Amino acid sequence: MKKSLKIMMLSGLFTAAFLFMSAAAVGEKASDFTLPGSDDKSHTLSNYADGNGIVLIFVSTRCPVSNAYNERFNALAADYKAKGITVLGINSNRNEKMDGIKKHATKNGFTFPVLKDAGNVVADNFEASVTPEVVLLDNALTIRYLGRIDDSQKAAHVKRSDLREAINAMLAGSAIGETKTNAFGCSIKRER
Repeated sequence: MKKSLKIMMLSGLFTAAFLFMSAAAVGEKASDFTLPGSDDKSHTLSNYADGNGIVLIFVSTRCPVSNAYNERFNALAADYKAKGITVLGINSNRNEKMDGIKKHATKNGFTFPVLKDAGNVVADNFEASVTPEVVLLDNALTIRYLGRIDDSQKAAHVKRSDLREAINAMLAGSAIGETKTNAFGCSIKRER
């Protein structure tokens, strides 16, 4: 009886602690972070606030869905660089180490750094659950869009480019039509 009461009390404490943790949501300011990158540099989110926005893409070296987007990641970074949008990849998978992340980035010709989110702190903050999944921030680091890049793993079948629509609306100073979509892909392999 005493053992089950202790377990129930501990369970209640964990539930209470979970309820007080809040993830970032559309319209809220993102928490700043500093992570090591595939380019052997440290990257601090707030250092990119001098542009017109930031796209965070949760990626994986092993996920076939994420890898189906590698060319689209590069095209996105190239298409929006001149418009002041910075693209940063984030790898939050516990089973993917920096050496493999560097090789993957080089092999796929990534023109943006991939940051290692050890302990999946950044993924937890944004409630990112799959790869690929994106977060669009404006230059005040306010979250403007969360979700998928587009509506199909196969580039030839894409009918809606949700992320590009959100970026274009943000750059035009217009309201973003759909600020949150359901991302699809491989689950992020978390530390805890």
